[in-house]
Amino acid sequence: MRKLIFGMNVTLDGYIAAVGDDIGWSGGDGPDSSPSAELFRWWYDQMRASELSLYGRKLWETMSVHWPTADRLPDATQAEIEFARLWRDMAKVVFSSTIDKVDWNTRLVTGDAVAEIARLKAEDGGPMDIGGATLAGAAMRAGLIDEYAIVTHPVLVGGGTPFFTALDSWVNLRLVETRTFPGGLVLARYETRR
Repeated sequence: MRKLIFGMNVTLDGYIAAVGDDIGWSGGDGPDSSPSAELFRWWYDQMRASELSLYGRKLWETMSVHWPTADRLPDATQAEIEFARLWRDMAKVVFSSTIDKVDWNTRLVTGDAVAEIARLKAEDGGPMDIGGATLAGAAMRAGLIDEYAIVTHPVLVGGGTPFFTALDSWVNLRLVETRTFPGGLVLARYETRR
């Protein structure tokens, strides 16, 4: 059975996006508004360790606007070039009933997301990561998430899209890793107790 990991950058007050889907706060961990090389490498390593990425529509649209050609930008760093190439080539599944086409080694699922995620989890294979609040929330409510990786940024935005969804019952977790990054960012990684 595959492991399903939900990881994202989060504000200290628990949001993955501020009101209006604003993620400008997540771009950096310093005054220059760009992520540190250390944090960027950590996210790259997480993606490289994943065999399959599951995306909700909004996150897919955000990622697919930039990463397919980011390695060709004149000011792209070596880390950005590597990330773009990995993102473009890795297997992805997008869950949406409002888009009709995806590219870059991606499959579109328009039906029951929870049923498809459960089917994918039941297969043999490496870990899967899931992104997007609505999609991850549905997987969370269905008890499908095995690990949470939360990189908390020292900013309060006061509202927006929460990382965690409303649940019908408690989910007990076990802390497996903590780490700090430049600028006061803190990683906390938890496994679901089963």
